[in-house]
Formats: sequence, C-alpha cells, structure tokens
Amino acid sequence: MSNRVAQFRNVLWVVVGILCVLTAIKATTVAQADVEEKNRRAIQEGFDNWRRGTGRGVFDLLASDVKWTIVGRSVVAGTYHSRRDFMDQVTIPFNSRLSTPLVPIVRGIYTDGDMVIVLWEGAAMAKDGRSYENTYSWYLKMRDGKIVNATSSNEKKVVPARYRFSSLSSDPRL
Repeated sequence: MSNRVAQFRNVLWVVVGILCVLTAIKATTVAQADVEEKNRRAIQEGFDNWRRGTGRGVFDLLASDVKWTIVGRSVVAGTYHSRRDFMDQVTIPFNSRLSTPLVPIVRGIYTDGDMVIVLWEGAAMAKDGRSYENTYSWYLKMRDGKIVNATSSNEKKVVPARYRFSSLSSDPRL
C-alpha cells in the first residue's frame, strides 16, 4: 500500500505543479493585457489632447532620454537621442513652418506588450498657403507610461521642397 501512496503523492505533486504553472501563465497574460490597455489609453489620450490643442499631446509622453528614429530619406531622417533633441531638431522647426497646427486623426492604435503602433494622418496649412497632408506610422515602446523608444515613418518618401521655407527660416532641414 505504501507504493500506491507514494505514486499517488507523486501524481498529486505533478498536478499541483501544473496548476501553479497555469495560474502563473494566466496572471502574466492578464498583467500583460492590463499594461497593453494602459499604454493604448495613454497614447489615445495623448493624440486626443493634441487634436484638441491642449498641451503638447503625445509629446508630453516622451521620456527625457527617448530614442526617436525617423526612417526614410527625408532631411530629418535619422536618430535623435533625447526628447529635447527631437523637439529642437524636428518638431519645433516643422511647426514653425505652419500657419495652422498639425491636426492628427488616428486611424488605428495597436498594442503588443510594451509596443504601441499608431497609424495616423495629419493635416495643416503651411505659411505659404499650401495644405500639408501626410500619413504616419509610429512604433512606440513604452515603459512606466512614457515613450522610451520610437520609430516613425510617413507616406512621403521625402519632405517636399516647399517645406524648406528659405523665406521663413534659414534652417533647410524641413
């Protein structure tokens, strides 16, 4: 009888072990889903604020040491190694060439773990009176509610020459 008790005990320990693993997997899955939803909401709220013109929108979520890479062949393509660098080298010069704010329209927000992918369109009026419209995709890695790494691309292969406003600024980057 002791042999059967030992076998039963071994099977019982295996079953308990399997249940512990399954519980841990479920808890991890639920925690990941919570993080994904929290990140999705933060990015959606950032875009909503940007669209409404309250604050700097999604840019308020940038970590101070964010690494932002713009892919492609535009004059601003490259990697920026801080929030300040990205804002000073890309966002502020670009916005200075517009007579109306760039208004984002989100077409989709998708999450996978700590990654948030946003497909969006932006439209504004340039100071030269022409409209600016573009489609963007941003890949945003989040940590503790902040964007710590970003890769962005846009529909246009290059920034159009009309955004190199020599009459408005000597800065030829945009």
